[in-house]
Amino acid sequence: MTALSVPAFVHAEDDPIVRRIDQIQDLSDRNNEEGIRQLLELQKKMPADASVQARLDLVAVLSGLYFDAGRVKEGTALQDEFKRLSKELKDKDALLFLSIIEAFDVYEKSGYDAAYAYLDSLEPSIEKATPSLKFRYASIKSQFYSAQGKFQFALKQYIYMLDLIEKLPRRQLQARMITWERISSMYLGLKDPKKALEATTEALAVSSATAVPKAYVEILIVRGAALSQMKRNVEALKEYETALNIAKQEGLPFAQGAALFNLADQYLILKDYKRAEQCARESMAVYEKLDDKFNVIGAQVNLGLALGYQGKVKQGSDLVMESIEFFKKEKSNSALESINGELAAMYESAGMYKEALVLMREKQTLSEEVYQAEVAKETAKLRESFDTEKREKQIELLAKNNELKDADIRNHRLQQMVTLLASVVAVLAGCFIYMLYRRSKKLNLQLQEVNSQLEFHAVRDPLTGLHNRRSFIALMSTRVVRVEAERREGAYANPDCMILLDIDHFKNINDTWGHAVGDIVLKEVASRLRNVVRDEDMLMRWGGEEFLIFSPKSNPEQITSLVERVLRTIGEAPFMNGEQAITVTVTAGFISVPFSDVPEDVCDWERALQIADMALYLGKTHGRNRAYGLARLLVPHEDAIPTLTHDLAAAIKQNMVEVIEVLGPPQVAN
Repeated sequence: MTALSVPAFVHAEDDPIVRRIDQIQDLSDRNNEEGIRQLLELQKKMPADASVQARLDLVAVLSGLYFDAGRVKEGTALQDEFKRLSKELKDKDALLFLSIIEAFDVYEKSGYDAAYAYLDSLEPSIEKATPSLKFRYASIKSQFYSAQGKFQFALKQYIYMLDLIEKLPRRQLQARMITWERISSMYLGLKDPKKALEATTEALAVSSATAVPKAYVEILIVRGAALSQMKRNVEALKEYETALNIAKQEGLPFAQGAALFNLADQYLILKDYKRAEQCARESMAVYEKLDDKFNVIGAQVNLGLALGYQGKVKQGSDLVMESIEFFKKEKSNSALESINGELAAMYESAGMYKEALVLMREKQTLSEEVYQAEVAKETAKLRESFDTEKREKQIELLAKNNELKDADIRNHRLQQMVTLLASVVAVLAGCFIYMLYRRSKKLNLQLQEVNSQLEFHAVRDPLTGLHNRRSFIALMSTRVVRVEAERREGAYANPDCMILLDIDHFKNINDTWGHAVGDIVLKEVASRLRNVVRDEDMLMRWGGEEFLIFSPKSNPEQITSLVERVLRTIGEAPFMNGEQAITVTVTAGFISVPFSDVPEDVCDWERALQIADMALYLGKTHGRNRAYGLARLLVPHEDAIPTLTHDLAAAIKQNMVEVIEVLGPPQVAN
């Protein structure tokens, strides 16, 4: 179980220092060292009357950045400072967070059961907590469940975390990527690499290495592991190498250690034992520098296996056995099962079949130990009862050996008793096995149910029920084949259309009425949009307060009419919260695909959507409650596209493109 760095707490956005810390934290996702430098500079200039929130946030963010940079001692010192400051300032959110992470200390002292009991005792406080703290609480519970192999419970926590992400005040992308990375890792533990790969695809679809390199690297590593389980070893190797390069460029030592660890593992699979040894030694060196005992031991397993396969069996097996003893103390059965299997394979390759057999038996025992122990316990009780009865009968027969006839009768009865008791043993053992089967089946059904929920999350937005970004990306992945086929058939007369829209002043709605009302507005917008679009149109919640309408094979002349209906449907009638009326309008940008007969290898759907986003922004700068759409190019696309895809306002100013403006319904000033 790894230590948990202190998170930033998000408080009032009207605090300029808090806003500055937020900006630096976003920068640190791309440049960790620059983030540390700017935070230290801000710390020096921190005014004496700085808010409680600003003082806590600065220490929290800086602590996390130190850990990411491998500066563990400085990070730990700031964790202690955060604890001291939280108690001194009596900040309830920070104090509750400290109570949550106390679970790690409870686990270290008393084990998993004590940690679960402790976390359960915090439930009343968590129910009233902020979404950020609820997310952190669920994250820690999921870590414990996953580490102990209780995947069905872990998955429920992940589903809850996905629901909470929409309520987080900021850094939703990072939270989403962390959650999907955890889900991917869990599926790897369940030996379901296909689902693990799907989960990484979900995360990578909404991120980039330049935007969030740390989370991106973690996703690449899990993706590599999934590909490895699917025997796609060359692809796995490339993912790990890409992850290592990004981790080095961005100065992320923990990520470097993880990438090197998995490279060593992959080279073992590819039987390149020299490179496996090199990567294992490098990963051990990284983790030793970070004082990360758990991962040092894990890397030591790979080093031992690499040495063993090169003929240094004694040296290698000693290293692996040392690791096995460590994981036994940690009671990490899933790790032990895997390591026993790997060491057994190494022994087998060295011709040490007896040792290999012993380890394989231990591996089998680990996976079945609970079941076998319970069955053995019940069976032993029955057999003990049977043996006692049998001895009593034998004594009785010996005492009356002169009564041959009666002895024969009693002997016959004894045989019947033996047969009956043996049958009882078999029946009861069978019943017990059946009960265990029923229990296993019930857990599997629970897991299937939660998997169904996860699959819903993978393609649907949980709040509105609309399609999500991943659904659209999956649809677009087949676009090239479909468009080319339609063109060859001469059936592609009308282009597709994309309308990207954003709720105006949505932050003000949340700040004024609360996030619960904000959620009601989002659901009502989704409901109204459903009544506007065609059955064949695809309606998505694109993220936050953004929605996307994809209208395939649409008549260009009718798109303006559709946009007018969208603006009118949302903005004409207020949204009701009880007796209170809330004015809601949207701003939109729209474009056809292909656009103005430009080949899609020049302006594909992603580039077109980028232009629609700039058109939406243009609408916001001109007063909101309106839409801007691109009708056609007025110059050759070779001249227009470079400018159009980076600066729509400049393209309009240079008369490169014809733009349509659609106004929303007039609004009465509040």
